[in-house]
Amino acid sequence: MSDKIVEKNIVDEMSNSFLDYSMSVIISRALPDVRDGLKPVHRRILFAMNDLGNYADKPYKKSARIVGDVIGKYHPHGDTSVYSAMVRMAQEFSYRNPLVDGHGNFGSLDGDGAAAMRYTEARMSKLAMELLKDIQKNTVDFIDNYDASEKEPKVLPSRFPNLLVNGSSGIAVGMATNIPPHNLGEVIDAIIAYLINKDISIDDIMMHIKGPDFPLGGEILGVSGIEKAYKTGNGTIKVRGKYKVFEEKNGKSTIIFSEIPFQVNKASIVEKIAENVKTHKIEGITALRDESDRDGIRIVIELSRAVSSDVVINKLFKYTQLETNFSANMLALVDGKPEVLNIKQFIEQYVKHQEEIITRRTQFDLDRAAKRAHILAGLKIALDNIDEIIKIIKASPTDSDAITELSSKYHFSEIQAKSILEMKLKKLTGLEREKIDEELQELEILIKELQLILGSIEKIHEIIKEQLLEIKMKYGEPRRSIILDKYVENDIDYEKLIEEEEVIITITEEGYIKRLKSNTYKIQNRGGKGLKGMNVNDEDGISNIIYTSTHSDLLFFTKTGKVFKCRAHHIPEYSRTAKGIPLQNLIDIEAEDYISNIISLRNIEETDYLFFVTKKG
Repeated sequence: MSDKIVEKNIVDEMSNSFLDYSMSVIISRALPDVRDGLKPVHRRILFAMNDLGNYADKPYKKSARIVGDVIGKYHPHGDTSVYSAMVRMAQEFSYRNPLVDGHGNFGSLDGDGAAAMRYTEARMSKLAMELLKDIQKNTVDFIDNYDASEKEPKVLPSRFPNLLVNGSSGIAVGMATNIPPHNLGEVIDAIIAYLINKDISIDDIMMHIKGPDFPLGGEILGVSGIEKAYKTGNGTIKVRGKYKVFEEKNGKSTIIFSEIPFQVNKASIVEKIAENVKTHKIEGITALRDESDRDGIRIVIELSRAVSSDVVINKLFKYTQLETNFSANMLALVDGKPEVLNIKQFIEQYVKHQEEIITRRTQFDLDRAAKRAHILAGLKIALDNIDEIIKIIKASPTDSDAITELSSKYHFSEIQAKSILEMKLKKLTGLEREKIDEELQELEILIKELQLILGSIEKIHEIIKEQLLEIKMKYGEPRRSIILDKYVENDIDYEKLIEEEEVIITITEEGYIKRLKSNTYKIQNRGGKGLKGMNVNDEDGISNIIYTSTHSDLLFFTKTGKVFKCRAHHIPEYSRTAKGIPLQNLIDIEAEDYISNIISLRNIEETDYLFFVTKKG
């Protein structure tokens, strides 16, 4: 037994094993190939559908049938992970141009999952079929599947630039990718511009690819983040929902959001708005409804008369996911190695892939045409000497003897001699002989054309252009995401949207704080009874009161010697009789601590000083 025990250093063993594992995750699971933009699971799903004849113009097949083929033949993992990947490929809010045409419940923007795979059906989308076009023409290499019982493609021919069009996201070991989706037509225009001028700059590419084009549309704020992502491979792109404000006759406003940022759950946005209304972070909203349906998104927010719609909109962007950052990390596999690429390098790699695909396809067509021409040349000679050929065949005891005799007398190759033996009698008619002559002439012209293509990179580039323009004509769509290129980061001064007004801030002994407009209390004439200022508990009372402006900073001094700073308009406004909110919701004051004094910095200059001492000096 001892001779079977191998001693190893545990540190080295862990290091090597983890390295093997991480490389497996990087190459075989989490990162897309730069050529077809697919991870192995997505590639296997499409290839399995192609195998099944599950084409866009054929009837749908049960999702369970497709998933079964994928895990049985190519992807030995859980059926849930394969089905989840297929579901995403069918979701119009996940893919800019879906690769799977789903029939049934494939999930929703509210985070609802798809129905079980036994209920749903699917087939390839028309665009997905362009990824597999010419795969049978030796355009890509095939490798053994996990048990060497089947062959699967290492990459798909990918007649359109799928990685830039649909983007990709994935977390590997020690690295992650997050490539945004783009507009198909814009990407094709950029590739054609690159084919015309290989020295094109990224700035010139950006004349064609304006920026990401998200499935749900939305507004992209500024081009600085896009430019950084395209030039360095990393950048933060700010995206916000698209809205319209409707002014009602009664003076109230209604905000309707028709688009939301990419990869954001719609239901969670509505929940977050409601939560912010409840905690008084966003004030002035009187009604909130999600009226979205199959025709599109519609989040309705009704406002009170007293509130500015601009203020509410900015608070919505500040406190909810109606405005998010898309962190672009343009990482993909290049020759099996992970690399961060700029936008031009993505185009270069795609063009390089297409050059190889067209070269291999042309060579395949040339070999097939040359083989057919060779056979026809033999048939032509045979027809010209048909009586002698028939005599040789009749006199030969076996097929192999006939082949040997024909090859010896007429210098036929083995393949020509076999074709003559298999020739049908109808080929002897005049019409059939003419057809052979015509076909041979056509093949000779085709062979010359194919040889010219193989000898000229310019002709290969012309074919790439023609193919891409055909794809653009068939599947091109207008841009969905609007780019506000004149937007400057932080150009909206949130403070300016808050109306400056005189206010009274009150704090109770139990630590409740609120803001009131100064005109809440009117001057009382002689004999007036006064107004009730606040509903408080019997043991509670007002401890601090200060008169200031909504634009002023307030300093809160506590009994333990701490000081907190807060803008007056951040304190929620309440009615005259309301208690307010606990101070802990506003500043990080400890439960046993309390406010001993408030100072307004309203008329204090930055050069002024504050001086304070403790009770004991």
